[in-house]
Amino acid sequence: MSCLESHVYKERKFEEESEEVTLDGSVDFHGRPAIRAKSGRWVAAIIILLNQALATLAFFGIGVNLVLFLTRVVGQNNADAANNVSKWTGTVYIFSLVGAFLSDSYWGRYKTCAVFQVIFVIGLMSLSLSSYLFLLKPKGCGNETVSCGKHSKLEMGMFYLSIYLVALGNGGYQPNIATFGADQFDEEHSKEGHNKVAFFSYFYLAFNIGQLFSNTILVYFEDEGMWALGFWLSAGSAFAALVLFLICTPRYRHFKPSGNPISRFSQVLVAASRKSKLQMSSNGEDLFNMDAKEASNDANRKILHTHGFKFLDRAAFISSRDLGDQKGLGYNPWRLCPVSQVEEVKCILRLLPIWLCTIIYSVVFTQMASLFVEQGAAMKTKVSNFRIPPASMSSFDILSVAVFIFFYRRVLDPFVGKLKKTDSKGLTELQRMGVGLVIAVLAMVSAGLVECYRLKYAKQGCLHCNDSSTLSIFWQIPQYAFIGASEVFMYVGQLEFFNAQTPDGLKSFGSALCMTSISLGNYVSSLLVSVVMKISTEDHMPGWIPGHLNKGHLDRFYFLLAALTSIDLIAYIACAKWYKSIQLEAKTGEIDETQV
Repeated sequence: MSCLESHVYKERKFEEESEEVTLDGSVDFHGRPAIRAKSGRWVAAIIILLNQALATLAFFGIGVNLVLFLTRVVGQNNADAANNVSKWTGTVYIFSLVGAFLSDSYWGRYKTCAVFQVIFVIGLMSLSLSSYLFLLKPKGCGNETVSCGKHSKLEMGMFYLSIYLVALGNGGYQPNIATFGADQFDEEHSKEGHNKVAFFSYFYLAFNIGQLFSNTILVYFEDEGMWALGFWLSAGSAFAALVLFLICTPRYRHFKPSGNPISRFSQVLVAASRKSKLQMSSNGEDLFNMDAKEASNDANRKILHTHGFKFLDRAAFISSRDLGDQKGLGYNPWRLCPVSQVEEVKCILRLLPIWLCTIIYSVVFTQMASLFVEQGAAMKTKVSNFRIPPASMSSFDILSVAVFIFFYRRVLDPFVGKLKKTDSKGLTELQRMGVGLVIAVLAMVSAGLVECYRLKYAKQGCLHCNDSSTLSIFWQIPQYAFIGASEVFMYVGQLEFFNAQTPDGLKSFGSALCMTSISLGNYVSSLLVSVVMKISTEDHMPGWIPGHLNKGHLDRFYFLLAALTSIDLIAYIACAKWYKSIQLEAKTGEIDETQV
């Protein structure tokens, strides 16, 4: 009898555990509370990691060599090709903002990822088909020796439609997939909470593995003129990623969209404008705070009142008309806003100067996918009988990122923590971003010096720019390594900073700020190249970035970027000293001031 009772007890316990729901509020595909044993966790997370690796391989299989496709196949000069790559990359990140907005406001992360991945696959298939049928003529063209013929407006229209569908698909997908993967772990559960932290490390590893494969294998095929094969492999990789993602649909955990933040911002601005002529007391006692019942229903932490941007405080000022509204059905949100809502707008306004200072860094970063590739193509790329694809040199950037992540986490962070002798560990986010700007200056100086020596050893009588210098392409390794090191400090620090310093209800907007910074950096790079070429080509001069780099001065452009980044660093230091971190009231009622 005791054995039977024990067996029944074990069966009941197993049933209870299998029906246990998650504690973080996640739901299944049908909107019901997610059952822990039947959803999420590593089963779903591993599928998402594979999905990310395959999608990254597909995207960089196009993006990393696009500048050479534009010069060899489309027939553009170096400056125009670099500009078009910058515009295309910038558009990818603009679409990231669209994807983040749709995800948070209306669709949720799963639907957003699925829809934009479908668009991504369509764009890649269209690019592969149009290139094979129309652009790669005569057959075998597009390598360093055989040029392709001219293309009609219709053919070029198909090409640009295809690559911008790729930009739309990847842009809308990318800002949501990492967060969706983290959603598969319940942070309120002790074991799953630890797994959630570990997931981000594996996610970054998957991203780098996909990029490393595309920057070596696919780039080799494309550099040898096998563009159609490279594009079809990218399309196949993206399709496999989509199929994997959809197969695991019943297993995913979801969070419902939290609503549109634009209306909250608009309410504060409108309410403050309506009360611009009213007199307010200086102590802030007449400002509107939600009552305890309303505050308890809000899952977000309350932001404490600050004394900056006094004009916006008028939105929370309780006028006589507002008192009349409160006695009736409630307050009008377009005339009166709670202090915490006003502080949300203040937080974003304080972030903007820091955000603006990150744009110049993105100008430096974008050179890796454009001018670095063109510079490498004009160097000695052969080792014995093997030719190194110039775009594959970005592999050293990936290796540098991996090395410096280990160096920062295992060596620098503990060392700085010991020097500080405080509870805070290592460099703050703002300090790390400053270090990233310093290393970016070193990257541009390194690239400029390499270009000086490349010109010194250039073959002046050659007819083509490719391999027109005896200086080995391996001299580019330091500039790629510096870029990788700066990424670890700038982009990782930037992502952590914006997520930490935005209110609880605007975390996706914080991530969108990071990607918009990259986008604007690409557009600024395109504008800068156009201005430099216009000025440097006066009096019939070839300019700094001509079609034949041996006739130009690409080194001067790199040194110009180093100078602009140095000026930006000075402005950044001033903004960082001025910045005041967000102050949140914890659920216990204590003040939680985020350290930066």
